[in-house]
Amino acid sequence: MNQRNDATQMTRVSTLKGRRHVPQSVSPGSPASPAQRTWAAPLLLLIAAGCAATHTGADKLTATTAPAMNAALRNALASNPDFIVYCPAAKTGSDAANQHLLVVLTPAGTFLAFWTQASEENAPDQRIVVARSEDRGRTWGRPMVLAGDPAGRKGHWASWAFPFVVPYSGRVYVFWNQYTGVTDAREDTTGALAYRWSYDDGRTWSETRTLPIRKTAISNPQPGSPENWVTYQCPIITPAGDVLVGFTRWASRKVQPEGGLFDRDSEIGFLRFDNILSETDPTKLHVTTLPDGEHGLRVPRPDKPRISVAQEPSIQPLSGNRLICVMRTRAGCIYFALSHDGAHTWDQPRPLRFAPGGQKIPHPLAPCPLYKLHDGRFVLLFFNNDGTANGGKGPTDSRKNRRPAFIAIGREIDDPDQPIAFTWPRQLVDNGGIPDGPSNQTGIATYTSLFEYDGRVYFWYPDRKHYLLGKVLSDALLSDAGLPRKGFEGVTRPAG
Repeated sequence: MNQRNDATQMTRVSTLKGRRHVPQSVSPGSPASPAQRTWAAPLLLLIAAGCAATHTGADKLTATTAPAMNAALRNALASNPDFIVYCPAAKTGSDAANQHLLVVLTPAGTFLAFWTQASEENAPDQRIVVARSEDRGRTWGRPMVLAGDPAGRKGHWASWAFPFVVPYSGRVYVFWNQYTGVTDAREDTTGALAYRWSYDDGRTWSETRTLPIRKTAISNPQPGSPENWVTYQCPIITPAGDVLVGFTRWASRKVQPEGGLFDRDSEIGFLRFDNILSETDPTKLHVTTLPDGEHGLRVPRPDKPRISVAQEPSIQPLSGNRLICVMRTRAGCIYFALSHDGAHTWDQPRPLRFAPGGQKIPHPLAPCPLYKLHDGRFVLLFFNNDGTANGGKGPTDSRKNRRPAFIAIGREIDDPDQPIAFTWPRQLVDNGGIPDGPSNQTGIATYTSLFEYDGRVYFWYPDRKHYLLGKVLSDALLSDAGLPRKGFEGVTRPAG
């Protein structure tokens, strides 16, 4: 252990009276109830590691900073969050870009929030940070830098962390893309698979180690060269005991000289952490890159079918030791594929529908994570448009078509092609489309996370890649009433 978090003290709860109401958080140890999910006034704004605490100290406000802070708080409340993990005090600054929010629960009941922070996306000061909450998200410690350089010295980019908590042992791993000095696709996507670990609930962290990602046909053929890759969800543990996570792999410039991240050849691969559940020495982790062979999952780009745009996979287990992977594409809808052998091989990706033979689930080129609850329900997050929402010009128009965010609830069914049926969309969050943050984003709930704890479903989301927020999802929002359980045959409309 060589780095200590000396900022574990929680910032004070701030009270702000205003017109917008925020649901009060449930106190530690108390049961969730309908009354505790109602709107409260005057509001208690439960904020930590944000706004004035970030810039002027937890108990210091000046006449100059207070108006900016209040404006930031008003904007952060646009989607009616239950929790605020992080709120920058100003639209621009060293901490203005905050995204890729993955919050996990430790065996001790601590919430650990990992995210990528920078002055702007892919700026040289891009870094991985973690914050802790010991009271179920009501307050948060100040962010601790785990990798990267807040001073912005070139060559230190650290991006897109994804954590994994080893059950029962309490050991916490965090993995990320670490820039190594070679830019292929982009600085924050070209890098090594780096990792650190913590034995003490995220208070202190080890030195940094790296693991290999196997090369494929679209990789830079030069031995030792870094891959172009991103993972945006936490690994899952399958019923077979495998620890798996999906990743996007972009073609090297050695293979395809031109094209940005939305345009160049991309495939979906998987990392299997072979001994992470059993190995007591974290320096001896072993990872296997899947699927077998020289290519990952591919989806033809509609206007250039020879190029694949299959990105940002999310995987979940199904019955019969099967896996489902959903992914974003340029086709204006979500695609999915199935594996029957632990991700070694997959069938051909095809559009995901609300029900087999029914309407395709519309979606731009944006994250579409699929989560699974303990009782077998699935939660699909998507934007319910083909890229033309809010005046968007197509799937890649990310400044317009990534709001509002919707969910659909799914259940596994007996269908050989698409084994999940979904409800119709339900709007989850929106921000009114007011641009904010250093690059005037309007998108909401991109690069999110979700977990269950003590009977509640916690959902964590960035807003405009600037604010980091959380919600407790209601029973009504998560209802699967009317969905079939088995024997599903050719119905083209889901219930709900």
